[in-house]
Formats: sequence, structure tokens, C-alpha cells
Amino acid sequence: MDHSHNAHSGEGHGSLGSYMTGFVLSVILTVAAFGLVMNGTLTGQNALFAIAGLAFVQIIVHLVFFLHMNTSSAQRWNVTAFAFTALTAVIVIGGTLWVMHNVSMNMMSR
Repeated sequence: MDHSHNAHSGEGHGSLGSYMTGFVLSVILTVAAFGLVMNGTLTGQNALFAIAGLAFVQIIVHLVFFLHMNTSSAQRWNVTAFAFTALTAVIVIGGTLWVMHNVSMNMMSR
């Protein structure tokens, strides 16, 4: 049996150190968001923006350290597919919120 052409050729797999770094960063970001809420350090809109920022950073950490997405040529199609998926999700979610807001405003005025 020839194993020279397996399904994972060209994909970069992380080392134990890479996975541990990603895990530690994820735990720190989760604890930071939890701490902001539990301590009441920030309230209202400031807390919302801080938690959203921490969530965005955690998404980046997961993409880089666990899904191994980077700018290498081997990952080009994966990054392109992810960008398309993210753009589609933004359009669908944003469009849904826009339609719901407009329906709500039109229903309230009658």
C-alpha cells in the first residue's frame, strides 16, 4: 500500500507547543470575558464592545492555532473558502437584521 499520497498532503499540522499556546490563549481570553461580566468592570455598551473584541480575538486564535489557517500557498483555498463563508454569513445575518428592523419600524408607525 502506497502512503505517499495521503489526503492531508500540503496541510500544516501544529506541534504540541502550538496547540498549548492556542489553548492557553483561549483560556485567557475566556477568563477575561467572564471576569468582565462577573466583576462588573464594564457595563452597558462598553462591556458589549469589550466582549465582542475578545470574541473576535478568540476566533483568530482558533483559526491560527487549531485550524492552522495562514497565508501560505498551501492554505490559499482554505482561506478563500473561509472568507467566502464569512462574507455570506455577514450578508445573510446583516440582511436579516435590516429586514427585521424595517418591518418593526413599519409596523410601529401604523
